[in-house]
Amino acid sequence: MAAVRPTPADPMPGLAATAGPGNQRAVPPELGPESLAVLSGPTFMYSDPAGDVPPGSIGGLVHLDTRLVSGWVLTIDGCRFPVLRSETVDHYSAQFMLANPELPGLPPDSLSARRLRYVGDGFHERVEMMSFCAETVRFEVRLAVAADFADLFEVKSGVRDRSGDIVRRHGAGGAALFFGYERNGFTASTELRSSVPPDRIEGDELVWQVELEPRADWRVDLEVPLPPGLGVVEPVRGDIAEVLHRRADDPLRRWTETRAMLDSDNPVLERVTRRSRYDLAALRLDLEVKGQRVMLPGAGLPWFLTVFGRDTLITAYQTLVAGPGLAKGALLTLARLQGTRCDDFTDEEPGRILHEVRSGELTRTGAKPYARYYGTADATQLWLILLSEYWRWTRDDDMVRRLSEHALAALRWIDDYGDRDGDGYVEYGTRSPEGLGNQCWRDSPDGVCFSDGRIPVLPIATCEIQGYTYDAKLRLAELAEGPLADPALAARLRADAAQLYERFNRDFWLDRRGGYYAVGLDGDKTPIDSKTSNMGHLLWSGIVPPERAEAVVRQLMHDDMFSGWGIRTLSREERTYNALGYHLGTVWPHDNSIAAFGLVRYGYRAEANRIALALLEVAEQFGYRLPEALSGYDRDRTMFAVPYPTACSPQAWAAGAPLALVRAMLDINPVDGRLELDPDVPPELGRITAERVRAFGRRWNVEAVSRTGYVRLAPD
Repeated sequence: MAAVRPTPADPMPGLAATAGPGNQRAVPPELGPESLAVLSGPTFMYSDPAGDVPPGSIGGLVHLDTRLVSGWVLTIDGCRFPVLRSETVDHYSAQFMLANPELPGLPPDSLSARRLRYVGDGFHERVEMMSFCAETVRFEVRLAVAADFADLFEVKSGVRDRSGDIVRRHGAGGAALFFGYERNGFTASTELRSSVPPDRIEGDELVWQVELEPRADWRVDLEVPLPPGLGVVEPVRGDIAEVLHRRADDPLRRWTETRAMLDSDNPVLERVTRRSRYDLAALRLDLEVKGQRVMLPGAGLPWFLTVFGRDTLITAYQTLVAGPGLAKGALLTLARLQGTRCDDFTDEEPGRILHEVRSGELTRTGAKPYARYYGTADATQLWLILLSEYWRWTRDDDMVRRLSEHALAALRWIDDYGDRDGDGYVEYGTRSPEGLGNQCWRDSPDGVCFSDGRIPVLPIATCEIQGYTYDAKLRLAELAEGPLADPALAARLRADAAQLYERFNRDFWLDRRGGYYAVGLDGDKTPIDSKTSNMGHLLWSGIVPPERAEAVVRQLMHDDMFSGWGIRTLSREERTYNALGYHLGTVWPHDNSIAAFGLVRYGYRAEANRIALALLEVAEQFGYRLPEALSGYDRDRTMFAVPYPTACSPQAWAAGAPLALVRAMLDINPVDGRLELDPDVPPELGRITAERVRAFGRRWNVEAVSRTGYVRLAPD
């Protein structure tokens, strides 16, 4: 294939496109730093602190990649409500406390307003008003509604006007407002139901004339039903007050009760890991695979609540220490969606594990290739790595044999399609006019570049992909020697891995600047000489010779790479370094958790702990939740962590990072049917205990302090 430069495709939507080629700041108005979202599976409502969605903003009610509500503004006598306080209660519910502004004949703060909201089997909102006036008061409450049916891909980059194809009608008695859209075979609808029929409907606005005596109250319940679809989780159901006061049946609580529980002498670590468990539960998707119900993590809020290959697999790996359920769901789901044919538009190839799944209009009408898009060069190896790690933790031989054909198909993809020119490396280069230019985790258009800023020509073989390939082949060899009972395959894979090890360390190592690994080879086989955090992934995979490990660690932990909050994606020495660049100097928690695994693997425990403690401090500053990415400013300069401007939060592999860091500190690993522990817990964290750690079909209790600890079977 001729070498060409990767061309940026249309920007993906979102606050921070974890998998998109554009990764630019949002074009429509933001909702502000205090915006709130409630979510359940692939559904979310994103609003400002008053609970409103101003038309033209990036907010709204989104279900299965289609924005069903694009405007949702509550007013009193034509004025917006001032906000007293608003908070999410659970991931699917929120409360907004409001008061009235100063109005003719109505002093400010003489009316209390509360909005209760949750997403479950539909979108539900209750509006309550209470009067503290000494006399009867009369006022108008108005809800302005809009539905633009925008595809999620458009919300960030510009929404096409669909108004000519949207029909509106009112329900009997004025108790419902209906919007319907149909074009080129794609249909969507939004129905708003009201428990109190409005006094009138003006266009798309419901209007109530309210009269309240002193201390009297008024309320209305609003509902937007939601259709089922891919990834819709078992919803919480019930009266809004019951849901918000946690008296309703909650599948989230039932799910989290089965996860491992961590305690520590350090309250920050406890709160961060608890937040991680909660966010992972919030991001879970519920699917049925060949008659079996499985759960797996969606990538992140608000724009990536769907199946992603790379994000889902890494998150499942990070969280295996808390239980195998997400890993099993990821393996089964991605195997079901594995490529079976060659399709240039979707970058599908036989055996390839996909990149993402979408279901909005642009996808379903063929304008975008994301019904099943396969443009990732690392998810196939990561699937094999996760299969191995799942087996190590569970010894589920039947599962491995069940997925054996998928594993062999993945191996064939690596050797026959991933290696495009027969040089022994897995390269990428999209064939789709809408495909991703960069198909590694650094998937923005400038995410892989030379130290002088030049964009390399395609196809590109990035270093960490070769590390994943090396690890995947060794792990599959282990499975071939075990449950797959194929010693010939095991021998071939070990030989392949050995050859890759030698070749890689010859071609990717650069002796200058203290010695380091190039981020990749371009289409002309020229080393792409930027210093990047991808070297941490190489330590994780084990492809670094022991004699070079110290040089790699020195590079990663040098001030040019380590900001004080974590390892930057790109060294400050490089021409394109930017503390706010998506892959050009930011700090990613998931990236750092992988590096921590690698540091522990090579015995650099102090450096791994330095990363862990820094990220725990970051999480404490952001409500005990790690954002998708941080700006790469020096800690000594800013004194506090600065988030990447449009980072997703919560985001799955950021939520998984604290659990991975705990595992790295404990160095807990399944070995031959037993759990082994080699802790190095920093004194700042004191004692760490974990209950209900699941391995080999049993539950275990773990305790560690400093460099001592134990693992014991938990009582039944």
